[in-house]
Amino acid sequence: MSLTTTSTGSAATAAGPVPPSPALPRASRSRQKSRGLLLIWIFVAPALIVYVTFVLVPVALAAVYSFFNWNGLGALDRFIGFDNYIRALSDPIFLGAMTNNFLIVVLSLLIQGPLAIGIALLLNRPLRGRALIRTLVFVPYVLSEVVAGLAFRLMLPPGGPLDTMLTSIGWTGDKPLWLADPDVAFWTLFAVITWKYLGFAIILMLAGLQGVPEELSEAAAIDGASWWQTQRHITLPLLGPTIRIWAFLSMIGSLQLFDMVWILTGGGPLNATETMATYMVEYGNGRSQIGYGSAVAVILFVVSLVIALLYQRYVLRRDMRGAITRG
Repeated sequence: MSLTTTSTGSAATAAGPVPPSPALPRASRSRQKSRGLLLIWIFVAPALIVYVTFVLVPVALAAVYSFFNWNGLGALDRFIGFDNYIRALSDPIFLGAMTNNFLIVVLSLLIQGPLAIGIALLLNRPLRGRALIRTLVFVPYVLSEVVAGLAFRLMLPPGGPLDTMLTSIGWTGDKPLWLADPDVAFWTLFAVITWKYLGFAIILMLAGLQGVPEELSEAAAIDGASWWQTQRHITLPLLGPTIRIWAFLSMIGSLQLFDMVWILTGGGPLNATETMATYMVEYGNGRSQIGYGSAVAVILFVVSLVIALLYQRYVLRRDMRGAITRG
């Protein structure tokens, strides 16, 4: 019996090493998974710390301050509940500022969007000096809002360069008070905003057009489709994801519009160009009503968040389908 066992063990040893137990590969995979998670956290941690410090913490502090009548000095000892929110939502100036924000959103979608698509379609065709034109179109967006705002503020006063140019081309009547007339200032502001941000929309549309296969347009032309029919039934539907992304960015930017308005008009004249952001800064910082300004900031945050979530749920859903892997 012992001879048989010995001979069998010798044969197994001669045949090769004994295969490892199944527990070793599982332990190795566990270590690899731990290393992978550690590597992910190493790269994510800096951005997460910045996001928490400069986004989540200020939002939480603003939410706390909004329940107090506080001027930024001393302790938070004058709790007033939702009075700041009630005051803001019943203030005609704030409601007018909110209306201005939503009006800019609508005008941006109805005017800037079609303009950007039309110019992008033209610049996407063979054209002499096309690269130079694209660069010139994008220059206003590259300029900082402070530089652009100060430039237009110097151009638009009564008797300024714009009025002089209009006189030189034959306008002999009275010139509008571009930044001082409540009936004109808002439209002047929107014109400046369109000049500033239209280039970004055009470049975004041009980037989206690069993903439209030329073979489809060639096939449509062979079938007798006109240029407009090709753009309507082929190019624009394929450009849909880019248009929807631009519309989302435009809406959020219009709701949070501040710097250009603050430099050009400061929200005036007679609150004609007031926005939620300028109203918040004016009352929160300018009038040392930190608690009230924090309530306005929370309202602005909630409005932007709700619109972003609804837009993602009902508009961007088709573009996000399949982009997120679920276990």
